[in-house]
Amino acid sequence: MTTRSSKKGHADHQHSHDGNVTITGARTHNLQEVSLSFPRDAMVVFTGVSGSGKSSLAFDTIYAEAQQRYLESVAPHARRLIEQIAAPDADDIQGLPPAVALKQSRGGTQERSTVGSMTRIAVNLRLLYSRAGKRPADVPFMTAEAFSPNNPQGACPVCHGIGVVPELNRAALVPDRTLSIREGAIAAWPVGWHGKNLRTILEMLDYDVDAPWDTLPEKQQQWILFTDEQPSTGVYPGLNAAQRQKAIAAGVEPDYRGTYTSPAKYVLQNVSGGKDSVKKRLSRFVTIAPCSACHGKRLNPDALTVTFAGHDIAALGEMTIRQLKSVLLPYAEKTSADLPDEAALREAVIRLTRDIVGRLDQLEALGLGHLSLGRRTTMLSSGELQRIRLATQMISKLFGVLYVLDEPSAGLHPGDVAALMPPLRSLLAAGNSLLIVEHNLDVIAEADWVVEVGPGPGRQGGNVVYNGEPAGLKHIATSATARYLFNEQRPPLREHRAPNAWLSLKNVACNNLNALDVDFPLASMTVITGVSGSGKSTLLTRVIPGLLSQIDNSDVDEEQDDEALKQSVRGEVAAGGEALKRLVRIDQRPIGRTPRSNLATYTGFFDTVRKLFADTPEAKKRGFDAGRFSFNLPEGRCPVCEGQGIISIELLFMPEASAPCTACGGKRYNDETLAVKWQHLSIADILALTVDDAVAVFHHNEPIQRSLSALTALGLGYLTLGQPATELSGGECQRIKLARELQRVQRGNGLYLLDEPSSGLHPADMDKLVLVLDQLIQRGNTVIMAEHDMRIAAEADWVIDLGPGSGDNGGQVVAAGSPAQVSASANSRTAPYLKKRLHAREA
Repeated sequence: MTTRSSKKGHADHQHSHDGNVTITGARTHNLQEVSLSFPRDAMVVFTGVSGSGKSSLAFDTIYAEAQQRYLESVAPHARRLIEQIAAPDADDIQGLPPAVALKQSRGGTQERSTVGSMTRIAVNLRLLYSRAGKRPADVPFMTAEAFSPNNPQGACPVCHGIGVVPELNRAALVPDRTLSIREGAIAAWPVGWHGKNLRTILEMLDYDVDAPWDTLPEKQQQWILFTDEQPSTGVYPGLNAAQRQKAIAAGVEPDYRGTYTSPAKYVLQNVSGGKDSVKKRLSRFVTIAPCSACHGKRLNPDALTVTFAGHDIAALGEMTIRQLKSVLLPYAEKTSADLPDEAALREAVIRLTRDIVGRLDQLEALGLGHLSLGRRTTMLSSGELQRIRLATQMISKLFGVLYVLDEPSAGLHPGDVAALMPPLRSLLAAGNSLLIVEHNLDVIAEADWVVEVGPGPGRQGGNVVYNGEPAGLKHIATSATARYLFNEQRPPLREHRAPNAWLSLKNVACNNLNALDVDFPLASMTVITGVSGSGKSTLLTRVIPGLLSQIDNSDVDEEQDDEALKQSVRGEVAAGGEALKRLVRIDQRPIGRTPRSNLATYTGFFDTVRKLFADTPEAKKRGFDAGRFSFNLPEGRCPVCEGQGIISIELLFMPEASAPCTACGGKRYNDETLAVKWQHLSIADILALTVDDAVAVFHHNEPIQRSLSALTALGLGYLTLGQPATELSGGECQRIKLARELQRVQRGNGLYLLDEPSSGLHPADMDKLVLVLDQLIQRGNTVIMAEHDMRIAAEADWVIDLGPGSGDNGGQVVAAGSPAQVSASANSRTAPYLKKRLHAREA
């Protein structure tokens, strides 16, 4: 049992009784001795502003306790195979059933994982092809594994089942042919000592590393760049050719023996299996092309000769879920004339296709009909991933389970949100419980029970503002949700701007976009709308960066990977590209992967803070520079925890145990560093400040104030300056990235791309986001975002609605214009929802 015995009783209205889950004294993260009871067999929605503590209560307390109790029944050696989360800090939890968490995290997804493999549909398809596929007479029977690109029996021998192969960009290997090898002509070589070593080895092999590259014989150039040979030679650093020959003749031993690797071999080896940072650096030296052997189908020739319903298995994998269902439905319903005559085989085909169609039905019911089974999970949105996991749970037909969901409405068009409700209700009807962390007002309105956590974020939250049926929320004055749920009439947040200059893209083709012409107003806010799978993210994250990367004065934010730029994007920038000086993609990816990265270091103002400490008389007396006040450097940090502030111990059969470092008390620094005070505060005291507290402390410092005011404008005043990046939500990370942009000295003419910025945000936080984006526009920048929330679309200067449907039925501009113009479109599925929002906005 991970929770402690109760130290305090419930309030009178919270007595535990059959059919309820009851929590007493929850203190996880910012929760402040929370006690509450809610019905078990109901759709319970947890809501509240971002950072209020709702996820701490739903996932880190309730689900965490359920997992702890389950692990008590698991053999110790098996626990090591399960990713365990920390035990919750609570006095007691009663009435808790087994729980399944369906989060939006990407844990477990990798390059070979697809929609088909996640849903197990791919397994049944392989069985179908193995047992009932039609194959040429000269092809022997093949097992199901022979139809898997992830198995050596089935994988294409050239691309090893990936479907694409890296091809060298030969011109990029030596971009400046006037340089010598010593001057850095070979750009693809590794950096640092490794690159210098390869140059030295070439010199030992009697190649002229001081001659301009263009003057080397063609045969030498080809060998240096592309040889598969790896000759080994003795290395005599610092000696020229003549001196080296004398040393060899005199029997002098070389310093070491070095082995040569050509740039081509080095690039291809590391792009395939190197570190992510190395892959990113080398990506400009390769292009990704479909495998010429399997034409991107990932399978070997024998597997591709087998057909079912006239298609090879790869062709079925590329169909959308809707298309595949139409192909297999006649077999499942026994109406196909192509069913086998042999009784046992006929029954096998019917059973397999019936199971596949049932799984496809669940995916379609959850708004995923536009996906294909072959779609890689790395190419899915977090909302799509969660709904696929939800579909697999619905198929499993478990009973008596508490499902804990993280914003299942994320990434869904308003019309699809309504379609999400029946599948969720079916889980309840099957005897399960639903606990949903959600901001979407339509989902909250459908709940049986609402728990609002707050009233504010961080230290201002962590309390239960309301716990009861949705209607009762209307009378809670401290509720941030009630103002939006029951008051549809809200005034505009910003004034619309009339477009006067345009970014025009012509003949665009990528994914389901085909021969598309689209115009975006400059120095304006544009929202791209459309049903899930209509092409919004393709246009925003691939097409625009891909085409603008061809413009010399376009500056892609260095933090972003350039995977989108390597995709097959065709089209041209017909006008407006020359007006853009900078391109920034702001997404919800983490601002750092370790606790050493935090809000203060990411935004950059911690450098200024460290200089303030270094300028104090005490620091000068002790000889401390600014580096002394970094917890990442040995001089100033605690030697026990090495600046992390916590000590973690891996327990083989239990969750990892973590506690504040006993040497520094969690302060990260050694005593000598902490002895230096600025304004009576140590450097650790500064990191413990919230952003709101820091505003008062640094009121005289303009550079730091610029950073802090940007954070407070985005509703992040509750975060502490030293809060580790690993503890931040995706929405918080996105807003911190925006804050970093706001604090820059703005020159205008930037293009900001945001993919569903409302994801993870409470309506109150969305209002703050819109106001901040408007600041960027007032400075002469352009904002383009893909968005489903009609409250944000109504605030835009321009709306581009894609569709009319998803997948092959999408990819066209259905309507474009002001929000009012698009809301009047007869062909747009978005129009009715936008019209409703505009009516409330103008009322």
